[in-house]
Amino acid sequence: MPEQEPIPPPPASGPGPELGPKSTSTGLPSNVAAALACIPLIGGIIFYIVEKHDSFVRFYAMQSIIFGIAWIVIQIGCAIVSGLFWALPVGWFFGSLWGILWWLINLALFVVFVVTVVKAFANVRWDIPYIGPMARRQEGTV
Repeated sequence: MPEQEPIPPPPASGPGPELGPKSTSTGLPSNVAAALACIPLIGGIIFYIVEKHDSFVRFYAMQSIIFGIAWIVIQIGCAIVSGLFWALPVGWFFGSLWGILWWLINLALFVVFVVTVVKAFANVRWDIPYIGPMARRQEGTV
């Protein structure tokens, strides 16, 4: 009889590779939970309530809540200014210019949102100017 080669044992089945430190309350990797928490206002509120221990996720959640409120206040302010411009006799001119400026403001806010999500996903604690320090003070991580 020919001698058979020994069959190697199958690889140990276990959990897949770890993506990073797990957030203790959500079960998600910390960077994924922080990136989801960056969704203005809603994501921040959900992750601030759910996550009790991971300061990285809680920071991004608080920053998201403050950023979402600021975004809403800016939108209300822009709508009021737009209404005032359109009430002028030459409102079509000023209203059109304001419409372009309003669009640029929204684009800037969206870019800040995207940068925040990318930084959170990369495990980098990034402060949105003015808002980040407020979130750190609120969290007590100054």
